[in-house]
Amino acid sequence: MKLNVLQLIGNFEQGGSERQAVQLARSLAERGHYRLHIACLDSNGPLRREAEEALAVSSAERGLPSNTNREIESFPLTSFYDLHAVREMRKFVRFLKREQIHIVQSHDFYTNIFGMTGGWLARVPIRIAAKRETGEWRSDAQKRAERLSFKLASSIVVNSSAVGERLISEGVTSSQIVKIYNSVDRSRVTTPDEFNRREAMASFGLPLLSRARLVTIVANMRHEVKDHRTFLKAAKLVLESNRDVRFLLAGEGPLVETLKAFAGELNIQNNCHFLGRCDRVSELLSISDVCVLSSVSEGFSNSILEYMSAGRAVVATDTGGAAEAVIEGQTGFLVPVGHYGGMSGRILFLLDNPTIAKTMGESGRRLVEQRFSPHRQVVETERLYDGLALGLRRNRLELITNRNLKSQI
Repeated sequence: MKLNVLQLIGNFEQGGSERQAVQLARSLAERGHYRLHIACLDSNGPLRREAEEALAVSSAERGLPSNTNREIESFPLTSFYDLHAVREMRKFVRFLKREQIHIVQSHDFYTNIFGMTGGWLARVPIRIAAKRETGEWRSDAQKRAERLSFKLASSIVVNSSAVGERLISEGVTSSQIVKIYNSVDRSRVTTPDEFNRREAMASFGLPLLSRARLVTIVANMRHEVKDHRTFLKAAKLVLESNRDVRFLLAGEGPLVETLKAFAGELNIQNNCHFLGRCDRVSELLSISDVCVLSSVSEGFSNSILEYMSAGRAVVATDTGGAAEAVIEGQTGFLVPVGHYGGMSGRILFLLDNPTIAKTMGESGRRLVEQRFSPHRQVVETERLYDGLALGLRRNRLELITNRNLKSQI
């Protein structure tokens, strides 16, 4: 009998956790070893269509009619501390029981708390939480709530050794932690056959300067944790070398105007292009010469994987799991957090040595194919499911055996 697996996703925006969750759901649906269900806390976002397609694939695999109505269940929350949250939790528990969910997997802070609590109340036998960050921006109350949710989890998936070590330092049992790396879908960064560099540059609103080199960062502008200011300070130092370089910042969020103003303060605004949300990542990376990430804290960066998968050399701050992807001097360079001087030096080196940059990019692409593919991610996830399910069967068999022995005494 196939087990019913629920992927509980916070929302369908273009965040790293959300993309990983939807990608995993699609991989599970395509392999067909489990019956896939998807639920969310917020049904908005461009990734919803991919999630719906995953459900359609799962339905087809199960031999259901093509017009079978399998919707993504939504449990919207405004707070964890009001009557509405209680009603949504009750609805969630009824859903878990009705669909006979055997495995519930959550993917971020909010779904951990909601999913592990609801799964425990509904007596879902296997409950898998996730931790993808090493930052300190959660309040003390939020940290306590998440630690309680972890106590209800069968396992906690982390996406890097750095995140796992952080959890252990906070008192989580090491045997509860399972490391499964993020993955990147190569189709997301594969350049279309009809790709034309000049047309792509024009579509991004970039001046058609034949000699200009392009340095790109892809990171949301919702939180200071991405530290775009260090990137912009490094950009200023690069421009002081009198090289013709343009800096492309792809991402959206409430910090956009603040960062534009900061570029103006540095007097580099004419060489900085804020592109907003970018749905054509493959084309953007194809026109880029060097790709950068300047975060002060990460679990494991999806942007780094996309850079490497697109064959681009990487300059990244040494935080979280960055060193587990960027091999120093082989696929890119790591610099200390906030060290814009070191960042500018590495950017200049790659711009001045395009052959080395290309070799690094090719090495990065091979590494992604070997270690960070969706296939590897889903195989390791299914191995986790199977191991937990086998453990439950053994425990139940031992319990039944012990009861029988006691009855004979």
